[in-house]
Amino acid sequence: MRVGISAPFVDTCADDLVWALGHPLLEPLAVRSLRVGGTGVELRVLGASHQVAVASADGALVETVACLPGVDGALPGSAERPHGGGRYRFDSQVETLTRTELARRVDHLHREVADDPGGLLVAFPGDPLAVTALHLNLDGACGDGGPLHWRTWHAYPQSGELVTTHSTVYAHPRGDNP
Repeated sequence: MRVGISAPFVDTCADDLVWALGHPLLEPLAVRSLRVGGTGVELRVLGASHQVAVASADGALVETVACLPGVDGALPGSAERPHGGGRYRFDSQVETLTRTELARRVDHLHREVADDPGGLLVAFPGDPLAVTALHLNLDGACGDGGPLHWRTWHAYPQSGELVTTHSTVYAHPRGDNP
């Protein structure tokens, strides 16, 4: 799903982002609600940041990657936490790209995410490269006991940065999946 919004792109950069689990839900600019098996997932764009809210039999999980004043921390390269009877894993990467490289990657995101049933892409006015995209992988997720995967992209054209995250929720501890 591709969404154009009237809210202006607020210049920020990867260094301003923090990662938090369990942060209260914030007012989104766009939401895509999905159901995968018995799991509800909300992909939420908050501007140049995101939240993913997961509600399942294993409990609720809210992942936030955003500029959160008053919240200490940084965007980790990777992190793993228990979740219900399973695990949650988070990985992130920050790339500094030329404008041409960033344009190529954003164009690919438009093709890959915008029209996918598990995708949400928000384009901000003012710069065609200012986008935030989320993609829930619907192939084999949760319905067959498999893990739930999503990826996000935050493009900051002013600094030439592309922040990519990948998250996985395992319903059971690794090695115990049926």
